[in-house]
Amino acid sequence: MRNQLLGGKTAIVTGASKGIGRAVAELFAEEGANVVLTARGKQNLDEAVEAIRQNGGSAIGVVAEFGQVDILINNAGTGDMVAVEEATDEHFEQVMALNLTGVFRFCREAVQHFMPRGTGVIVNVSSVNATLPICGVAYTSTKGAVNTMTKNIAIRPSGTGIRCNAIAPGVTDTEAAAAWAAGEQEGGSVMLEFSDKYVNMSVPMTKPIDQAYAALYLASDMGAAVTGQVLQVDNGAFL
Repeated sequence: MRNQLLGGKTAIVTGASKGIGRAVAELFAEEGANVVLTARGKQNLDEAVEAIRQNGGSAIGVVAEFGQVDILINNAGTGDMVAVEEATDEHFEQVMALNLTGVFRFCREAVQHFMPRGTGVIVNVSSVNATLPICGVAYTSTKGAVNTMTKNIAIRPSGTGIRCNAIAPGVTDTEAAAAWAAGEQEGGSVMLEFSDKYVNMSVPMTKPIDQAYAALYLASDMGAAVTGQVLQVDNGAFL
């Protein structure tokens, strides 16, 4: 049997009931990690946990079960297509709370947990929209902020075994991407026209496993010398 890249590690994956988060959780379990999944939808979460267990992996929804945490994958978030002139204060604050404040809180708790041991890894799931903001004003603003926060957090423990990086997925084959392409995300299709203007939509979309592999690289010893970086995974669509 080959050596598993995350054997003996415990990883928290937020937003893990479907899409990229679920792919990350399943891959990390295959690589030997004890995986703690979080999500808002209990049914989907339970199904994801059961699928990992059926495949021989170790997964639960309670952090205390495994004691210490070694890896945090900050994947939970929401997309939107609300243009600036239509964005209300309430909408903007809701997206900020989930996509940015939530990420900050998980990162803060993880760093406090990591610092006494001098080791630990955070991988934030950002977006290509952080640098080419063609979706909603709130969503793109949060992703730009996540990139900056990732670098700031990496600076604080630099030189130790604590690392913080991000992946920036492009268009990925998920329910959220399907809703985006159909103009069904909150805000509709007003901003969709800019995809054809600024993005190469002729290349294939990525798969959730593509993003999971990138997260695995950053979370494992393969990425031991990498911190404060944003790894873009988009098949070149956003070059």
